[in-house]
Amino acid sequence: MTSSVQAAPPERPLTVAAVQAEAVPGDIVGNTATTARLVRQATDEGAQVVVFPELFLPAYHPPVLRDATLDLPASAAGQIDDPRLDPLRKAAQELGAVVVVGAAVRHADGRRTCSAVVVDRSGVAFAAYDKQHLCGPDEKALFVPGRQGATLVVDDWKLGLGICYDGCFPEHGRAAAGDGAHGYLCPSGYLVGSEHRRDLYYAARALDNTMYVVFANPVGGEPPWRFNGGAAIYDPEGRPVRRAPNNGEAVVVATLDPVELARVRRTHSMLADRLPHQGGRRVVLRA
Repeated sequence: MTSSVQAAPPERPLTVAAVQAEAVPGDIVGNTATTARLVRQATDEGAQVVVFPELFLPAYHPPVLRDATLDLPASAAGQIDDPRLDPLRKAAQELGAVVVVGAAVRHADGRRTCSAVVVDRSGVAFAAYDKQHLCGPDEKALFVPGRQGATLVVDDWKLGLGICYDGCFPEHGRAAAGDGAHGYLCPSGYLVGSEHRRDLYYAARALDNTMYVVFANPVGGEPPWRFNGGAAIYDPEGRPVRRAPNNGEAVVVATLDPVELARVRRTHSMLADRLPHQGGRRVVLRA
């Protein structure tokens, strides 16, 4: 049996928030004001990292997303200086929070992506991760898939980034864990009627990889793009530490505990025990 090297657990706890809220289609200025307000609410409850839903800044509404003026332009280095983000940048800087929020990004090379934008504690915004698994014809018509994974480091916590459908693929969460992630941040957009899958996928990614998972999701919207909330933070055994209801604005806050992370990884050693090729060559048996 071959063991892999795991990242050492962080030294200190990290308090995180998962947000669910309703975004107004096409209103980046108004939605940015909402994020700034909810970052303040989250930090009042002790959050150091605040995660918002997929495409929250323009709103997840495909007819509106055809409007290229909703894109946030990124430099070749990924930095975003769009003044529409100023209230969010100011809140992150004043409150010392790291914010992860979904947006449509136009890269310097012309690519348009469904992205996780990070605003750091100094108020700098950058395109941190581009969604790799695009879901359905609308997303595939609007965006191009991301080219690589990403790990966000906050203090000494390594946090893999995924967006919605990425989290439906066990390999995506495992790639984050293989990169040493202690947690997995997933801005998402789950529709009414998908509650079973919503609550199963991210709990499974937590248990599969013995890592914390932070799941943010919108609420409200007009059918067929009506969203079902359920923002949650899962522990490394896949249990919800906190979960919001299916309706209404909510901020759920929990502390990621390095002692608990280390305990779970000692008890459930899947990352260390995983075979490099999952058993190697397979044989076909006929009965």
